[in-house]
Order: sequence, then structure tokens, then C-alpha cells
Amino acid sequence: MITPKTNKQKDIFHIGFEIGLLMKGIDGLLEIIGSILLLFLTPDRYNWLIRLLTQHELSEDPQDLFANYLINSSPSFSFSTQHFVVFYLLSHGIIKCILVLLLWHQKLWAYPLAILSLILFVVYQLYRYTFTHSAFLILLTIFDVLMIFLTYKESKQVRSKAM
Repeated sequence: MITPKTNKQKDIFHIGFEIGLLMKGIDGLLEIIGSILLLFLTPDRYNWLIRLLTQHELSEDPQDLFANYLINSSPSFSFSTQHFVVFYLLSHGIIKCILVLLLWHQKLWAYPLAILSLILFVVYQLYRYTFTHSAFLILLTIFDVLMIFLTYKESKQVRSKAM
């Protein structure tokens, strides 16, 4: 017999899953839009944009960390970097959006596929972290691990309803 506490737990997990799914869907759409916009950002345009965005800030504070980071990253933006980022964002965004749609429609076979995809994203993010030491990657990885857990819980609940 299911106790009221277990029902509340299931509701919290389900709501968490739906919120996470919505966030993943929005993120996927933003990645697709960003990759398309990035197609038009050549290294020369990137350098010009960085100068434009940082000029005022650096005139007020020449030691500004973020502005100096952008300026220092400017020379490393090449056509190959651009093409890699476009491909990565576009493929990542499309995969996320397809998985979100499949999970939203509760396709049973999509749950293990989503979990596998999230595991692969986590592995890649941890690999990238070894180079960048980005706190953002750690936060994204924690969110993905949480989504793996919520997707697993949701798949159990959906499968039990289907039987």
C-alpha cells in the first residue's frame, strides 16, 4: 500500500522532473539559436565585438577580470573553434530537444536513451573540466546527475502505470 508520504515524494520527484525537463528544453533551444547566430560570428567580428563590449568597462577599471578574460580569449577564437562550437551546440541542442519531446510524451524507450545521453554529457563535461576548471561545468554536471536520478525515478513511475 502506498502511504501519503510516498505519494508526496512521488509528486515532488515528478514536479522536479518536469521542471528539469522544461529547463533542458529551453537550454536545447538556446543552444540551437546560439549555434545559428555563431555561424555569422567570424574571428574578425568576434574581436570587434569584444573590443566594443569591453572598451567602456576597461576605461573605468583596467583590472576588470571578466573584460580582460574576454580580451585574452579573443586570439584563440579561430574558424576551427567556431565550427567546433557551432557543431557542438547544434548537435547538443537538437539531441536535448528531441529527448525532451520524447520524454514529455512518455515514450518508454526514451527514458534509458535519455539517461545514457545524460551520462555521456556528464562524462564529456568532466573531461572538459580537466582543461577549463570551469565552475559552470561543475554546476551543469550536478544538474545533469540530478536529471539522471529524476529520469530514472520518472521512468519507474511511468512503467508502473503502463503495466
